[in-house]
Amino acid sequence: MIVQPGSRHDPTFPNTTIVAKREFLERVKSRPYAASTVLLCLLAMFVAFLPVIIRLVDRDTTTTIAIVADDAELATQSASIMKGVILTASGGSASSWVFVIETDRSKVEAEVASGAVGGAVVASREPSGKLDFTILTGGSLGADKAQLLGVATLGIAIAEWNQQRGASTVPFLFPTTDVVAGAGPNTGGAPLGAAQIASRQLLGTVLVVILFLTMVIYGMWVAAGVAAEKETRVMELLISAASPRQLVLGKVLGIGLAGLLQYATILVPALLALALQRPIGQALGLGSGLTPPLEGITALLLIAYGAFFVLGFTLYALIYAAAGSLVSRVEDLQVIALPMSLLGIAGYIQAVLALSGGLSSFMRISSFIPFWSPFVMFTRLTVGRVQPWELVVAYGLLVGAIVLVAALAIRVYSAGVLLYGQRPGPRRILRAVLSPDT
Repeated sequence: MIVQPGSRHDPTFPNTTIVAKREFLERVKSRPYAASTVLLCLLAMFVAFLPVIIRLVDRDTTTTIAIVADDAELATQSASIMKGVILTASGGSASSWVFVIETDRSKVEAEVASGAVGGAVVASREPSGKLDFTILTGGSLGADKAQLLGVATLGIAIAEWNQQRGASTVPFLFPTTDVVAGAGPNTGGAPLGAAQIASRQLLGTVLVVILFLTMVIYGMWVAAGVAAEKETRVMELLISAASPRQLVLGKVLGIGLAGLLQYATILVPALLALALQRPIGQALGLGSGLTPPLEGITALLLIAYGAFFVLGFTLYALIYAAAGSLVSRVEDLQVIALPMSLLGIAGYIQAVLALSGGLSSFMRISSFIPFWSPFVMFTRLTVGRVQPWELVVAYGLLVGAIVLVAALAIRVYSAGVLLYGQRPGPRRILRAVLSPDT
């Protein structure tokens, strides 16, 4: 005889620990787990060497800078002096920097935002003769290159002062230089360095992909495990020995720990590849100045990702567990699990769009929605600007959603595991959620 799940009031432990241990050992000893670990190790090593590959491809690229000034003479002089200063300071070739003179500031700002030019310099002269410069950085112009442009603006001011000294005694006025991000998620704020931009975008892309795959693959493992136990009638024995709460939490905990172990294993070859990156870069003729691949990546950023990883997986795994209890055969699982997959895909797509540039109002709002915040809020944190209160709100809503979904998932699970050979209808599920003891 099966004990009515709703009438069980067993303590969470130790049965939850026993279920978690069983799920953990069953996963780590399986062939799919070993195969996926090997594939992810290879992917991690490839990603670790991407900066070297990018440097090889980017070796002969050209950075185009648009210049807008009050008058043609100032624009021409700015282009000439900037090119000379930058080529001398950076050691680049004459073709690595191109300066074009424009007259329409709005057009230039649009070109920077769209990526048509790498950046722009807007020069103006005050009535006192003081020069003002605004440097707009695009996707290919980081803070390091913008700093060279800032040095060049001083050279422009000195050159103009030397021209004016022949007519009268004119005091030298230091120019005002303002550097603003003209494109990307950080638009309107202080730009990041090129190495930081590349590192953060690379890290964000990889970690978002890992997060998405973890939620979908391991979530399906949770659902498939529940459905298989129900199909083989093993659930009749389990539900007699443990409560639905213990079974659901144990499965989520055990499979979650298996996932953490897998990614800890992946770190070993990835770190080895990172250690070999500089020697390999030197051997390929990239010099000793190869930028560290984790430039701009802080411990707080990784901790934030770890929190989103654990909380996001927990939320989705609970939903998948409830979904698995609503089918009597594993073959039927794909249909009922599709909505959860689409939910995760929506968050993943938004994260990719935010990584590639721009942050719409919808994305800003969705970064607080619990089902999407692990993707979108982490992406904003990686390549954009996030206020501390925004992180607190996102984490708070995510934790609150987990508590609510856990309660609902356990009640749905309680109804689903008792219906062998039939599909529970909406009325049965709703009655289980509202009145689990009846």
